[in-house]
Amino acid sequence: MRSDMIGPMRATAARRTATWALAHAPARVLFGREARRGNPTARLISDPAARLRPEPLWEEIRSRGALVRGKVSWATVSLPVVGQVLRGEEFTSMFPEPGNAIGRLYRSVRDPWALGPAEPPSLLAIDAPDHTRLRRLVSRAFTARRVAGLEAGVDKTTHELLDALELEDRVDLVERFAATLPVAVIADLLGVLPEERGPLLSWGNDAALLLDAGLPYREFKRAQRGVREMHQWVHGHIERLRAEPGDDVISTVIRQADDLPEDERPSPEELRLLALLVLGAGFETTVNLIGNALVLLDRHPDQRDLLRREPDRWPRAVEEVLRFDSPVQLTGRMARQDVDVAGTHLPRGSGIVMLLGGAHRDPDVFADPNTFDVARENAGDHLAFSAGPHYCLGAQLARLETVVGLRALYERFPALRIEGEPVRHTTQVLRGWSSVPVRLR
Repeated sequence: MRSDMIGPMRATAARRTATWALAHAPARVLFGREARRGNPTARLISDPAARLRPEPLWEEIRSRGALVRGKVSWATVSLPVVGQVLRGEEFTSMFPEPGNAIGRLYRSVRDPWALGPAEPPSLLAIDAPDHTRLRRLVSRAFTARRVAGLEAGVDKTTHELLDALELEDRVDLVERFAATLPVAVIADLLGVLPEERGPLLSWGNDAALLLDAGLPYREFKRAQRGVREMHQWVHGHIERLRAEPGDDVISTVIRQADDLPEDERPSPEELRLLALLVLGAGFETTVNLIGNALVLLDRHPDQRDLLRREPDRWPRAVEEVLRFDSPVQLTGRMARQDVDVAGTHLPRGSGIVMLLGGAHRDPDVFADPNTFDVARENAGDHLAFSAGPHYCLGAQLARLETVVGLRALYERFPALRIEGEPVRHTTQVLRGWSSVPVRLR
């Protein structure tokens, strides 16, 4: 190793260690302690085994009321409460850093080239007016009309992937289909060259880790390394498209940004995180949605057979997958002012953890909520893509890819069945499968 590289590497490692110690170590200690005391929300956050089968803990929280107080925040599995909070102007997605010495130290050590998707200035972690200003730059790319126009391309990509499986008998459908389809689609949409697509899924998985609270240091280190690489790649991608723009979304965003008055233009960091979020979010949720559907349909063959007989039911079936096994399991908000929720007065600064997976089993909204039913009339009443100002930009694209992809997959391989044991991700926020081994015939 060259001697001139040692100093910068040590500085990066020291910054990473300090960031983890300030941002993740306290949460890890707090949630671990609360889990040992029996707090069901803390158990879901801190215990991977509990997340594999969260239903009993959801019901324990539900039995305590629509809004349940914890050591540091409130929690809910009530769908009406979740809807109120996500849509309410009284709540913010921004959890302010402390203004004391610890807060100043954190701001001084965090690496701007390794910011995760839940850190400002990411769209997930900011509110109006900055959220409105930045979201406007990409919202036109995901209108219903624009997404509908992508269907032919999604169908073409789907059949190319299925053609490649024709000579196979056993495959991992996450690796060969659930992941490759959305990566190919979002790469085309964002102007990513075919030879550059390989690392995207790995980087996306690394970025997803940084959505979680209280990461072990080893996982945080791996996640930051991957996200740093993604930042570097996104920076180069933006510079390339600025010099040679195309018809892709990022080129359009760059043109729109450069046309804005100087005081409204996104900073280089804002533009980089905007591109990074759209890129990662454009496939990460869809990978998990398709994988969750594969496992659910294998475990409910009557539902799978109904879809084979009546393929027009696929759109509603995808909504039921989003409800029953939500790719996003939890999110958080903070009250920006005193507010009443479910008959409870919450003072300004109160945090709320919304357990979306549990809220989608709310018996006051969904009849027989623990039954997977692809014909469920109100399956679309879920909040799997959030609501309000932070409603997912890529929701319609995720739905399109999943409906088109799954319908074609089961038409091409009607005898498809899982053979072996699928492997779950152990992340807190995102829920999906890292491996789904199947026999195609």
